[in-house]
Amino acid sequence: MFFFSTLFLLIFVLVGVAYFTLFERKILGYVHFRKGPNKVGIMGLFQPFSDALKLFSKEFYFLKFGNYVIYYFVPLLGLVVSLLFWLLYPFFFNCISFVFGLLFFLCCSGFGVYFIMLAGWSSNSMYSMLGCMRSVAQTISYEVCFFLIILCFVILVESFNLIDFFFFQIYVWFIFISFPLFMIFFSCILAECNRTPFDFSEGESELVSGFNLEYSSFSFSLFFLSEYSSMMFMSFFVIIMFFGGNFFSFFFFLKLLFLMFLFIWVRGTFPRYRYDKLMYLSWSCYLPVVMNYMLYFISLKIFLFFIIFSMMFI
Repeated sequence: MFFFSTLFLLIFVLVGVAYFTLFERKILGYVHFRKGPNKVGIMGLFQPFSDALKLFSKEFYFLKFGNYVIYYFVPLLGLVVSLLFWLLYPFFFNCISFVFGLLFFLCCSGFGVYFIMLAGWSSNSMYSMLGCMRSVAQTISYEVCFFLIILCFVILVESFNLIDFFFFQIYVWFIFISFPLFMIFFSCILAECNRTPFDFSEGESELVSGFNLEYSSFSFSLFFLSEYSSMMFMSFFVIIMFFGGNFFSFFFFLKLLFLMFLFIWVRGTFPRYRYDKLMYLSWSCYLPVVMNYMLYFISLKIFLFFIIFSMMFI
């Protein structure tokens, strides 16, 4: 049972990634006043599969200088870690009990930067190395705010289980009491996923293609799959943290589609940010706001504790 449920989940995620790319190309097409892909199949429905065939049929070349073992295995390991996130989906409610699901998520999300760093270093290319150095600095800067925001809600909910976050938001969603945190959290996710306007690790105008410059064929497609799988899970995670809702309801998937649309909308409308402003935004703007919210949630819990404690003796 566990094997088949895992297999079904992986198949659904990979097919979802394929159609997420089609959704992105369609939206970007309308942003640019064109139709997007519409030739392969009905309205371009089979375009992702033709793109996959094209990518996997490309020539795969071997580097003369480079660390071969790390170079070849890093894309596969990156995809495995991005798929490990989906173990937190309640599809496994009867198979795995993630009482400390958020800790598992934080551990897995911390691994992502290592694969980008190893991919850039093992390629033995200066452009790739510069891309991975940028990614390391960017991820460290934004993971601080990212983890602190999660800690704020852990203090409020008093649980690391995602199911408890759902029950806590039955009547009031967290976005209504912490909208600034939602905006900061979404910006941190854009930086974590290396998406526009924070895609400095693969800036074409400066680094050709960044950390994945020397990758081609199936190894490049594995990086592609891991990035879009992470974006899909981050959309799911934002809904759990701020929007609540039943995991298997129709409105839950509408909210998921809206969050995925936000990723594409930001890419189609915002220019790339400047790197020094990116660091300033994280350490001088976002971090003080998040720390103030943390003090607010801690004081709120202490206040509620004293109210309940005093009512016990009335």
